[in-house]
Amino acid sequence: MKKYGIIPSRFGSSRFPGKPLAMLAGKPLVAWVFEAVKKAKSLDDVFVATDDERIVKAVEEHGGKAVMTPSELPSGTDRIACAARNFFGGDFADDDILVNIQGDEPLIDPGLIDELVAALTDSDVEMATAVTPIKTADDFAAKTVVKVVLDREDRALYFSRAPIPCDRDHAPFGEQQAHDSRELYVRHLGIYAYRGGFLKCYIKEPPCALEKTEKLEQLRALWMGAKIAVVKTNDEGVGVDTPEDAVRVEKLLVERSSD
Repeated sequence: MKKYGIIPSRFGSSRFPGKPLAMLAGKPLVAWVFEAVKKAKSLDDVFVATDDERIVKAVEEHGGKAVMTPSELPSGTDRIACAARNFFGGDFADDDILVNIQGDEPLIDPGLIDELVAALTDSDVEMATAVTPIKTADDFAAKTVVKVVLDREDRALYFSRAPIPCDRDHAPFGEQQAHDSRELYVRHLGIYAYRGGFLKCYIKEPPCALEKTEKLEQLRALWMGAKIAVVKTNDEGVGVDTPEDAVRVEKLLVERSSD
């Protein structure tokens, strides 16, 4: 069994073209992410999956590894599988664990990556992902915030852009709502770990109606009957989606480097 960290990093972005190459405190964004992921103790190797030679060059100039993938693929999960096969020059093993880490989060906690790997290593689930508490009614209502309902073993029952679970009797985050009910409200963080064998099955399955409706690829896995372990964290993640985010994150990186 081998464990790999894979960082998808596309050049195109509607809100921030060329985002992976944006310079933050003297290094491109993608290099910061690679260096953060390399700190995870559980991974045997880490590489970037990209559609642009400029990103490959930037990664390699900062001591990293990168592999090319097509610009157009059905989903981020398909890109992970394609990148792994290109990197290995063949197929990955069924018992390998592949972790998909977002390419715009240079402040990712390496410990969270290790927890996701452990969630697959120590159980029979096919996938693992992470959630963090929802703190405001606005976030609970927002379609951009993906909500997750869990079972008693902290496995995902469903993901939705809708505000779930619904409190029939009280307004969400209202004073009358019980504290234990508020703890039901968690948001999904965009990081995944897959077993190699399941990943091969996943990419052979066409998108299901739930996935196409909610625009959430993890629903394909649930529709297939897969079990998804969920790691809870208080870290909300700090992503770079816009040039303004880059300025804010750069300050945090500088502060962290000086500690």
